[in-house]
Parts: sequence; structure tokens; C-alpha cells
Amino acid sequence: MQTHLAPEFQHTPDGQEAEAILRKCVHCGFCTATCPTYQLLGDELDGPRGRIYLIKQVLEGATPTRKTQQHLDRCLTCRNCESTCPSGVDYGHLVDIGRKVVDAKVPRPAAERAVRWLLKEGLPSPLFAPAMRLGQAVRGLLPETLKAKVPPRQEAGSWPAREHARKVLLLEGCVQPAMMPNINAATARVLDAAGLQTVVAPQAGCCGAVKFHLNDQVGGLDQMRANVDAWWPLIDPARPSGVEAIVMNASGCGVTVKEYGHLLRHDPVYAEKAARVSALTRDLSELLPELVPALRERLAPNATGQVLAFHPPCTLQHGQQLRGGVEQHLGALGFEVQVARNESHLCCGSAGTYSVLNPELSKQLRDRKLGHLGELAPSAIVSANIGCITHLQSGTSTPVRHWVEVLDAALTPAPATA
Repeated sequence: MQTHLAPEFQHTPDGQEAEAILRKCVHCGFCTATCPTYQLLGDELDGPRGRIYLIKQVLEGATPTRKTQQHLDRCLTCRNCESTCPSGVDYGHLVDIGRKVVDAKVPRPAAERAVRWLLKEGLPSPLFAPAMRLGQAVRGLLPETLKAKVPPRQEAGSWPAREHARKVLLLEGCVQPAMMPNINAATARVLDAAGLQTVVAPQAGCCGAVKFHLNDQVGGLDQMRANVDAWWPLIDPARPSGVEAIVMNASGCGVTVKEYGHLLRHDPVYAEKAARVSALTRDLSELLPELVPALRERLAPNATGQVLAFHPPCTLQHGQQLRGGVEQHLGALGFEVQVARNESHLCCGSAGTYSVLNPELSKQLRDRKLGHLGELAPSAIVSANIGCITHLQSGTSTPVRHWVEVLDAALTPAPATA
């Protein structure tokens, strides 16, 4: 695709990156076939190719409108198009640039600004946990739309006390400890069963994705720098601590942290450190090949017989390009894990804050996904991201859990001593 950037963008990092991405696009349209919003709306401008044209026009000097902004807003950033694209167009980074440029030129209505501010400031806030506890205490009185965002209170269970020579670092996340604390505890217990100790850095907080994708890119990058600072004493190669990986059990956080090196590449202070963080980051499922032999010895009898329907989050299968690992390795442990026979590649509609900002489209995608998963008649639906889990659970009575919780429940208790 030929480009002629406007002078204001020609020599900027965003302009140069966008131009390189745009020039890879060959207009083929393969991306539209796997775009969730194009599937629902049938509008070229609500598919990747159309959005690419909109971004190109703005970068070449066209004046964006409120309609331009809305077409970009309706993108889930699921990156399914990247998995489909034969030319390797880095759409995810391009749409981040496009939204940044358009938002700088198109003012949002006051009510919309307020909601977006509440999301980007509230979700990563220390006040989120007490607010969630209050919501859970009065959950039965909440309207259905709000109740869907407030899962029943969950007990985490014990954190393993044993020490191991091998250690991994876990990001606890900003909303997961308050909404579903058992995911982190189950992760620690499963890793403990395989001889790995899970450590956390208390100063680490939100991965930065919430603010970054709500176009507070400055705030998001600041959160990324704060995490790098919190983790650095544990991963500094000059003073080895035994931490061999940074493990993510929320694929939405994982895809963001794996991109710290890219997002902070122009920062002279943090570029090298951020690149090390990204290099060390692993989704929890990436550890499974090594964990399976040790975990097989700890499985309780008859713990793995029921059908599990696995929904692979977009941030896992498209953002991180990790496919088949959960199904394969849980299958090796005796679990019967199946993915939907139709549209397993499509987004469930959660997409971070998307389900709040675009509820109608989000619910349509959720119900479409649940329909396909329900055809498997599963005893439970499992996934790998807190957002997908809570969103899917809001539309079904079938239990929706993180796959690591199911694996943890199937293990016999750990020995009392090391």
C-alpha cells in the first residue's frame, strides 16, 4: 500500500511505525473473513481493511470525524486479523496509533469521557478491591447489567508454603485478585506440585493494558515502567535471584507484558530492561510441557473424566500466537478438552473494557460463542483470561473457570513438608 504521510507525522516514531505497517497491506481482504465486528455488522469500515484505510487517510492529512472514531472504537483489538493476514500486517500496533491520533483530533462527548476515565482509573486502583467486595455483598440487589460484572465472592484457598530452588515470578494483576483470587492461588499450588516456587513483587500492579488501550498511553507506559522497576531486583542478570520466568495466568496481561520491549523501545532508561522483561515472560500454558510429568504423579483417581470446553482467548491464540497447548497437555494428563467445532477463532466479546463500552456487540458475540461451546455439552467451560471467564459466565449457568483451577482441583494435597 502506497503512503504519503502528512508533514506532521513524517518524522515521528508513530508515523514511521505506521507507515511501515501500512506498506505491508496488499488490500486482499482475507482479514474481513475472521473479523468479529465485520461478521456482525457487514460494514467494510467495521473490518480491519476498512479501519486500515481510515487510519491511512488520517495520517495522510484527512480530517477525522466522530464516525471515524466510532469505527475504531468498535474494533475489539482481538488481532484475529493478524492470524489471518498473509502479509504480516501488524494491525494491533497500527490501531493503537490510529486511535491515539484520532482521539487527539476528535473530542469525545462528556459522558463518554467520564466512563472511559472511570474505567482506566478505577480498574487498576487500590479502591477496586473494596468496591468489588461491597458489590459482592449486595450482589443479589444489583441490576442484571451490573450483576454480570460482579462475580460471586470466591475463596482463594491456601498459598503453598514450601520453598523450591526453582522460582518463577507471577503478576497478580489488578482485577483478578479481587474478582477471582483462586486463579493466582491455584497457579501457585500447581507450580508447587511440579517443584516450582511462585513469588510475587508486591509493588507490581496493573500491566498497563487498561490505560493504554483506552488511549491513555502515557499512563499505561508509566504503569509498565513501574512494573519493570518492581521486578528488576528479581530479574537483574547482574544479581541472579533464581527467578527463571515471569509467568502470566491472564493472557490479556501476558500479551501486553510480552510487548513491553516494543512499547518502551524508545525509552533510553527502560528499553533494555523492558526487553529483558518481555524475553522472560511466559504464559502459564507454555510451562505445561515441563509440568506434565511431575503433575501426572499427583492426580487424584478419577479426577479427569468429564468434558471441558476450552475457549482460547484472543490474547492467547492471536496476540501471543499460542494455540493447542492447553488442549494437548491437559489431554496428556487425562482431561477431555475440546474446543468449539465452529468459530473457535472468534472473540467472545469481552476484550478488556469492550463489554462495558460496546455492550450490544459484546453480548451478541458472547451468546454466539456460548452457543458453539454449548454444543459440546461440557461439564465446565475453561479459559485462560479473567475477562473472558467473567464475561462468558454472565451468559450461562455452566461453570466457567480458569483451566488451572480445574487442574489444581484434580491434584492430591501437597505434602505438609518439603
